[in-house]
Amino acid sequence: MKKFLLWLTTLLAAVGLGILAPGPASAATSYCGLEWGSQAKSAPGMSSASVTNVRTGQQYCFDRMVVDLNGPVTGYTVGYVPEIIQDGTGFTIPVQGNARLQVTVNAPSYDQNGNVTYNPAAKAELSDVTGYQTFRQVVYAGSFEGYTSIGLGVRARLPFRVFTLEGPGTGSRLIVDVAHFW
Repeated sequence: MKKFLLWLTTLLAAVGLGILAPGPASAATSYCGLEWGSQAKSAPGMSSASVTNVRTGQQYCFDRMVVDLNGPVTGYTVGYVPEIIQDGTGFTIPVQGNARLQVTVNAPSYDQNGNVTYNPAAKAELSDVTGYQTFRQVVYAGSFEGYTSIGLGVRARLPFRVFTLEGPGTGSRLIVDVAHFW
């Protein structure tokens, strides 16, 4: 009986000190340790490069969209908008999802001679995002006066980040990651 009471006392002390039971979650801790936010993000500058491809992928904590360019990415604007607007026409493009990110790359989808460098076959579905946790639809909003726009329909207004990577070769990539949760 003494061993049982000693064991019970030790167990209760361990729980009381928080050794066996986790403490309360901190309000500052976010999903997967991501601390991105949902405000618009941008970088100034016009690129001499052209958009060549758009692709998507799934990660453990977020969904990713990649815009490939045949030179350096110089500028972009990414932010939540009430609706996706088609470049040049001003028409609204319907997009699945409860929130919409407008991704504008400060680079055209054509070269300096006017030759098209990116012309998706299905402008309403640049990438099949069926089964993605956050993405609902990726649409081509056009390329007009040196800017290329892509609409990204997402499940909800979730935190996102935007960054660029060099390569492959002389090309570069604009990366947009949208978290699965807050």
